[in-house]
Amino acid sequence: MGYINPYIYIIFIFLFPIRENRLILLITSFLLGMLVDMFLDSGGVHAAASVVLAYARPVFLKTSFGMLYEHQSIKFSNTELGSLITYITLGTFTHHLILFSLEVFNISGILLILKKTLFSSIFTIILCILIIVLFSRNKK
Repeated sequence: MGYINPYIYIIFIFLFPIRENRLILLITSFLLGMLVDMFLDSGGVHAAASVVLAYARPVFLKTSFGMLYEHQSIKFSNTELGSLITYITLGTFTHHLILFSLEVFNISGILLILKKTLFSSIFTIILCILIIVLFSRNKK
């Protein structure tokens, strides 16, 4: 019914190397969002949500991984599943809330925004976790 739309492209922002320059992440996130916007004809909402997610990423990493992020020693293939789920969940809900708020852009549509955010986020989180777990290489 239009409430469940997985946006798997955000997995790029989640898994972008931590030691890379933050400006590169912001620029590539913007370009990725603009590419999605061009194909979906959505007027820049994906670009804005992607840039917000890339900008807030260090906060989500610190909240989810704590000292591993402080020492910049996170390897997503070797992290605990609970920390990974927390990280993906925080980022996905933020991204989707910004995305659907800009898409609806009407305070009277707050229930629609929350419904779309909830259902799309749940589906996106499940798919992102499955993709990361299935395609990660465990080197122990």
